[in-house]
Amino acid sequence: MKHLCLILCSTFLSFPLVAEPEKIQITIDRGDDIGQVFGSLFEAKSKDGAFVIGAGFQNAYNTRYRADRHELQFFIRPVKEDREIEVTELPRPNETLAGSYLFSRGGVVYSTYGGVKRWDSATNSWEKTSGTGGGTNETMQVGDGIMKFGDGTVSFNDEVILEAPEVGNYQLFFYANGYLCFYHVQRRDGPYRPWKNDEDGFSKLYACPWKPGQGAVDLSRATVKTLPVVGETTFAWGVLGDQITTGSNVGGVYVFNNSIWRMIVEPSLGFSYQLYSSLVLEDRLLMGHYPTGRVFEFDGTAIRDIPDWPPTPEGVSKSAREAQTTILYAGEVFAGVWPWGELWRFHPDRKSWSLQQRMFDHPATTSKTVHPYDMENANHKPRNLWGQRVTSLVVNGSDLFVATSAKSPVEWRSELAPWLSLDQWKSYGKVYRITIPGHLSVSTKWTGKPTTFAFEFDGGEVRISQDDDELGRFTIPEAWQSSLEFPEIQLGKGIFGPLRGELVE
Repeated sequence: MKHLCLILCSTFLSFPLVAEPEKIQITIDRGDDIGQVFGSLFEAKSKDGAFVIGAGFQNAYNTRYRADRHELQFFIRPVKEDREIEVTELPRPNETLAGSYLFSRGGVVYSTYGGVKRWDSATNSWEKTSGTGGGTNETMQVGDGIMKFGDGTVSFNDEVILEAPEVGNYQLFFYANGYLCFYHVQRRDGPYRPWKNDEDGFSKLYACPWKPGQGAVDLSRATVKTLPVVGETTFAWGVLGDQITTGSNVGGVYVFNNSIWRMIVEPSLGFSYQLYSSLVLEDRLLMGHYPTGRVFEFDGTAIRDIPDWPPTPEGVSKSAREAQTTILYAGEVFAGVWPWGELWRFHPDRKSWSLQQRMFDHPATTSKTVHPYDMENANHKPRNLWGQRVTSLVVNGSDLFVATSAKSPVEWRSELAPWLSLDQWKSYGKVYRITIPGHLSVSTKWTGKPTTFAFEFDGGEVRISQDDDELGRFTIPEAWQSSLEFPEIQLGKGIFGPLRGELVE
């Protein structure tokens, strides 16, 4: 058996991956886990140009949950061929709420609102479990420990490292690049308004240096920025290399790097500009925007709108659209767009967007109203309650989990929307599983030292392992196997962004 070890070289003689057993192997040292994003392991295009393969760690955040940083994705993406897609409706996580939100940790998909539940593929059901989730409560793995973001507090391995403040509240926590970031807000029950002084109210952005083992967060070391508008908070965070980004609910966009907060978009109380998701694609950060419904691009210096990213479909209003969710799956970008529950796909080779489907089959689309059921709900607030969200895009194993919701996952009562049938209201809160050939995600272990990932191709099957322990395997479609010959493999580059770590021989 031959082994082609990808350690220090980036160009190799051509080799077919399925003619006989072959192994792509890479050893990396990621240093300490300080909330960074690990990026791409490798990427390659086949000799005949028909396929791209790659592997890496996703960098994504969707309102309100961050994608699992320790989940490793491997994909084989056809360049021109359209893949068959299987869509399966799963049981609802909750029978009384008009919405669902999902996240994944350690290879398990969780539902949050209405009590935390975990998906059990063996029983095809949602099982109750302990843990935090729902609203703004989150957990994340840092090294071999667990960080929990509670109601104004933060703990690591069940030890509180940040207490709630005496004035106002801490909210929307995010840990990345060795900094615990959050908003400190004191509105004093007043409206959004320009900041005058702290006695009148404030919103402040914090970036506190902290690493596992340091005990409590030292606020005296924090970099703090007082924001222009009282009440500013966020829907999404993002990371691009050494830079941490956040967009406020009144249009401010702020970037932290080199111990400095800088404002790249000024907030405004006169028009809407909100960011709801973030996703690294190669060397840029994509951020889902409202009210355009497009995915904006941050290149490390400025954020810009890209026309038709994705486009507005025929027959709906171009107003009040929101790209709430973005994710990488099967080597492509997926985006969920409000208010018509659209699921879009971007193909990196073709550089084009396509509408995968609407996740709702009612009502018929129209450009005469901005949201679904605007006319039926005209005398109720909020009028757009029955707009349609794609709230969650969560990758797990070979699948993409998709969740839906009304504007908020309200407790259903027939008087809220008497025009909706039982089947119609229950489409708010459904979960679907999408499966596309050529993808596998696996949960990895944190070792705290150099670790070796291997991708072994044998007889049309791919076996993924870490330090000789198998993590998962899947079968390559037979029709693809004759094309899997790769003359050159790029290390540390690809759709997951640059590798954040060192290649080790």
